Amino acid sequence: AEEAKKLTKRVPKGTSAYQAVWMLSDDEQEEDSGMEEEEDEEEESEESEEELEDEESNDYKDSDNYDVTFDAEEEAEELRKFREACEDEQFPDEIDTPIDIAARVRFQKYRGLKSFRTSGWDPKENLPRDYARISQIRNFRNVRKSLLRQSNTDKLVPPGTHVDIYIADVPLAIRDSNSSSITVFSLLQHEQRLSVQHVAQARHPLSTGVVKCKEQLLAQVGFRRYMVQPIFSQHTKSNKHKMERFMPVVGNFVASFYAPITLTDSPAVLFKVEVDGSVTLLSTGTLLSCDPDRVVCKRVVLSGHPAKINKRAAVVRYLFHNREDIAYFRPVQIRTKHGSRGTSRKLWGHTDTAKLHLTNRSNNLILFYFPCINAFSEVAF
Repeated sequence: AEEAKKLTKRVPKGTSAYQAVWMLSDDEQEEDSGMEEEEDEEEESEESEEELEDEESNDYKDSDNYDVTFDAEEEAEELRKFREACEDEQFPDEIDTPIDIAARVRFQKYRGLKSFRTSGWDPKENLPRDYARISQIRNFRNVRKSLLRQSNTDKLVPPGTHVDIYIADVPLAIRDSNSSSITVFSLLQHEQRLSVQHVAQARHPLSTGVVKCKEQLLAQVGFRRYMVQPIFSQHTKSNKHKMERFMPVVGNFVASFYAPITLTDSPAVLFKVEVDGSVTLLSTGTLLSCDPDRVVCKRVVLSGHPAKINKRAAVVRYLFHNREDIAYFRPVQIRTKHGSRGTSRKLWGHTDTAKLHLTNRSNNLILFYFPCINAFSEVAF
């Protein structure tokens, strides 16, 4: 059998074997010192945790006053806009046919289009009175190119040249201000006139919240900054563009508003002004054009519920409520979300039930699910 290894210790002279057992070696002394350091660290961590608990308790006491600046009306308005945005995302542009007022009176400014993409629309029709005070450039691209070409041919100061500028009649507010720098710029021809400006935008990834159409925002286009109430619309190549009731979260869109004409390719940014005066970045993009003839159409969708479906006819409820409305909307084609089409014929039974004639055979309830009427109206900026 192997003999057990004996541990050797250095002990003072004259120490007995019994006393040597209770004496610590050098390695054991190092381990003991390490354990003491760990105990000290544990005590320090406990003290720091106690301090954090005290700070958290103080913060909790201070958090009792978190709602000192709480505005109940503003919170209710934000909640209302959030619910409207969710409903518009789930059922875009759908509204209920009013009962207290005739549909032909409520939607007299709207019209039905057989095809939104190919149907004609006169941009000079039913213009608002504000259009009498704005300017229009017939061919914005050609005019911009010619003016920029003309400005480039003039004598320009090369970059890096020291220039002394003497400005007369400087206002006292600017002269006595503490600002050490002043921005100097010049305008091209027609840039002092007012027109309808369109900027292509994309929502900023860090932007949160619901922004409703015609909500007051701060626009920065080039070196100019002004308060606007933009109208959001789809960014398409058609001659008509559908209005968006809320600022889209995904994809590109166009914001339109009254602003001075800008001929250069300038960046455009939209901000939201908070109650305390701070600004929040909403979207970024570039200047698209200055064109008052850009048609932006607002769409409403009147929907009903099918009660009975045959091969050539269907009975629909809640789409119309009287015979006059049925006769008024008879030229407008009724469509469903699954491709079926038809026209309204007559009132059937109760006051809220109408009989529709189908142009294509369908005896399937799913194909005639939620019949609706699309009506469009031009939006005034």
